[in-house]
Parts: sequence; C-alpha cells; structure tokens
Amino acid sequence: MNRRTTRTVRSTVATLIALSAGLALAGCSDSAEAKPKLQVSDAFMPVPTSDMAGGFLTVKNDGKTADKLTKVTSDLSDNVTIHETKNQKMQEVASFDIPANGELDLERGGSHIMFMGLKTKPKQGGKVTIELHFEKADPIKVDLPVKEATYNPKHH
Repeated sequence: MNRRTTRTVRSTVATLIALSAGLALAGCSDSAEAKPKLQVSDAFMPVPTSDMAGGFLTVKNDGKTADKLTKVTSDLSDNVTIHETKNQKMQEVASFDIPANGELDLERGGSHIMFMGLKTKPKQGGKVTIELHFEKADPIKVDLPVKEATYNPKHH
C-alpha cells in the first residue's frame, strides 16, 4: 500500500469508529428516556387490630420499560417489608416486578406491604403516608386511607 491508500484507510476507519460511538451514545440516551411510567391507585390499609398492619395498592406501568418495587418506607413503622403469599404462606421478598405496560397488584390474600411494630395505631378514616422505592423510577409518596378491617375493594 502506498501512503495515500494508507491515509484513506486510516481516515475511513476513524470515521467508522466515530459513527459507531455516536450510535452507541444515541442508544444510551433513548434508553434513558424510556423510563417506566408509574401510577398508583386503589391504595388502602385496613384498620390494624394489633401492632401489625397490611397495605394494599396497584402500581400501573404505562411505560415500555419494566421496573421493580424494591422498598417501602413510612413514619408509621421502622420495619416495613414487602411480602408475597404462596401456597397460603406469607414470605418476605426483596422486590416485586412491575412489567412494562402492565401492573403490580398488592391485594388481600396475595402480595402486600407489611408494617411491623407500629409506632401508633391508625384510626379508620385516617391516612398513612408511605413512600414506594423503585429500581428505576423515582420514589412515589402515597397516602393509604385507613378503611374498616374487612374492607376489600374487589368486593365493594
């Protein structure tokens, strides 16, 4: 190869590398914009009958990116966990999946939020504020209306 051909090859390779890097960066910014689009509805807490309580709600994801509910915090308790019920046994889990264009249902008899060692006992008609923490989306503050002990929105 002569000098001119070598220069042309180097220039072409440099151009291809620059274009590839540009495409890779464009791909990164697209995925950053594809955040989950989360909304919370049907939130409630049955009035506690002991120093424990359950919390229930639905997280709807209208986005094209899946997410996970990783933690719940509240001033009501220093020990707030998330649980699933399988084979009629309740067990703590590290996270819940929230599918893209889908939803996570935390409902009676199934997956739910568990508050242990309540600092105060919420009264029916009151509200308990919680904060939901996710793997990708920003935290969401939610007020859980305190309902009668037997309340179940699926039957109201």
